[in-house]
Amino acid sequence: MKIAIIGAGFGGMAAAFDLRKAGHQITIFESADYVGGLAGGFKEPQWNWSVEKFYHHWFQTDKPMLDLISQLGWDDQVLFPRPLTVMYHDGRFYPFDSIPRMALFPGLGFGLDKVRFGFVGLFLRLTNDWRSLEKTTADSWMMKWAGKNVYRKMWEPLLVGKFGPYYHDVNMAWLWARIKARTTRLGTFQGGFQCFADKFAERLRMMGVEFRLQTRVKFIKHAPDKGLLVDASLIESFDKVLVTTSPNLMAKMCPDLPEDYLQGLLALKSMGAVVMVLSLKYQLSEQGYYWFNLPKEEGYPFLALVEHTNFVSPENFGGDHIVYAGDYLELGHEYFSMSDDELLERFLPAFQKFNPAFSRAWIKKVWVFRTNYAQPVPLVNHSKNIPSIETPIEGLYFASMSQVYPWDRGTNYAVEIGRRAARLMLE
Repeated sequence: MKIAIIGAGFGGMAAAFDLRKAGHQITIFESADYVGGLAGGFKEPQWNWSVEKFYHHWFQTDKPMLDLISQLGWDDQVLFPRPLTVMYHDGRFYPFDSIPRMALFPGLGFGLDKVRFGFVGLFLRLTNDWRSLEKTTADSWMMKWAGKNVYRKMWEPLLVGKFGPYYHDVNMAWLWARIKARTTRLGTFQGGFQCFADKFAERLRMMGVEFRLQTRVKFIKHAPDKGLLVDASLIESFDKVLVTTSPNLMAKMCPDLPEDYLQGLLALKSMGAVVMVLSLKYQLSEQGYYWFNLPKEEGYPFLALVEHTNFVSPENFGGDHIVYAGDYLELGHEYFSMSDDELLERFLPAFQKFNPAFSRAWIKKVWVFRTNYAQPVPLVNHSKNIPSIETPIEGLYFASMSQVYPWDRGTNYAVEIGRRAARLMLE
């Protein structure tokens, strides 16, 4: 078969890997001039590693991703350090990445609240019944079982930060999935995620997969006796097409989809993201903390601060210290329209809260990255809203992070759904 894949992210390339191994002719169309999608990165001349535009890492439970890497023969290039994640309480940050440290966290006191926090966490780690959990909101479930104080201190700030005005509506299965699958050790690829994406693309090229970068697909239409027509400046015919973009882009590209499928795509809610990356002369967190979970009610202008070089060594970046300041935001938020300099001015005062010695003179360079589609919003009974991978148009398939539910978005589940789509196409 002659197959087109729209999008050269991890999901699209994983699907191409399986489809090409099965003997099919594969062409990948990508509007950007690089592969890797939202996991793509950039690199300064003095750096040995790339830096992801939007912070990424793997968990030790990320079996689809790690299995793919193993099949490619690159196990020895996966690193699993154990960086420090911290929680805020009463003006200070406390390590919160192990059971003993959670037990010592003063934000929950030392009485019934801490016991309830422990039992709720244990239940969610052990249960697999996410379908019953999606029938209620995380807000109401946690208030009932964890209690008001535990919820307000631990889980509400996460939901508010991730989903903004929708946080009351997010179902409990989403929160279950975060607790169920995550580990304290976090993984990355030697050289960075862009290095992995580039190596993977080169392997696919060696296998005979064709990449067309900087090629935007305008529409996909079904034509009798011609299969699927893909218009990317030149109109070509394919037997099957896999689209790995956002639901909105899928709807724009494929206007001939039946109305109910189209409306299902357009009804899916999501949050965008704005991430500032800074190259600093000095280490920001003197304690070596990697990930700061930040409650917005304390006045921080972003959801998370991540000091990447407390995860992987600054030696990989010519001695530069790399810091992310990121947030999930609704489209139309002022951060999407502010200039990079304006956003830096907004963020600058917050950096001194992590290190009083910080000054503007520490900053070597600043980059700002924005995306309209970063975090799907799963509402109650969300499994009923998931678009099927096999669309009503014969030969047209759709695989995106909107369909990895109940799991959270990320490269691991992009690989999983990409390979699942490939299996359906082969069947």
